[in-house]
Amino acid sequence: MSTLTQSRRGTDSTGVSGPAKVVLYAILILLTIAFVGPIVFILVNSFKQKFAIANSPFALPLGDLWAGIDNYVVGLTKQGFHWAVLWSFVITILSVIAIVFLSAMTAYYITRVKTWWTSAIYYVLVFSMVIPFQMVMFPTVQIADMLNLNNPLGIVVLYVGFGAGLSVFMFSGFVKSIPLEIEEAAIMDGCGPLQSYFRVVFPMLKPTAITVAILNAMWVWNDYLLPYLVIGLSTPYKTIPVVIQSFVGSQGNRDMGAMMAMLVLAIVPIIIFYVSAQKYIIEGVAAGAVKG
Repeated sequence: MSTLTQSRRGTDSTGVSGPAKVVLYAILILLTIAFVGPIVFILVNSFKQKFAIANSPFALPLGDLWAGIDNYVVGLTKQGFHWAVLWSFVITILSVIAIVFLSAMTAYYITRVKTWWTSAIYYVLVFSMVIPFQMVMFPTVQIADMLNLNNPLGIVVLYVGFGAGLSVFMFSGFVKSIPLEIEEAAIMDGCGPLQSYFRVVFPMLKPTAITVAILNAMWVWNDYLLPYLVIGLSTPYKTIPVVIQSFVGSQGNRDMGAMMAMLVLAIVPIIIFYVSAQKYIIEGVAAGAVKG
């Protein structure tokens, strides 16, 4: 009966009428073009020679297709791109692991221990999310130089600091939803504080932990400014975004074909990673925000 009533009113099961549905689909199509368009643009131009990119950036490769494959060869053989891939993976994996474990423990402590200074730490971390990186860029570089953090392990420390705000905020929202009775039962069974956390609490944080890992992996992998400022161009620890920028010559000459090809290779791993784990983002955000 309800289905018949909806059909007479021109609505579907979601309660959206016909004209509204058309407008909604049109908006979704435009958003899809806006997000997918740049990726398609980079992919198409990665198979063109640099002069073809400058003259007709929106045209298909056509005859330049096979000649454009040289862009991938040039990109992979110059500027140490293969080492950049290695260091990007190392820095991203170490940073994500450190952010997840340290932020989860911090959120658990400041949520369970109710004192004025744990509340102050929480609000300082939350406030750090709204501070633009440009405001702390120069002090960060100076401190990194003073502490000799211009290396892969050093930049991992910096990523932990910059990624702690959002991560602790998300973990705190989920920890608040975990009943204290579960931890009390674990303690009565003989677990200490650390055992109670790692055996009981942390496994329950899995949805939020996966979400935090995905968001921070995408951020660290694609970040250009922090590795460029801290590690620089003269060290062997350059990441993929920094190496891609190296295709710009000293006189402003750009090998656009090689840059586009390396951009394609740079975004493929993170797209595969995101698509394979995207369902956990919604679950983790809902668990950390709604329950908190």
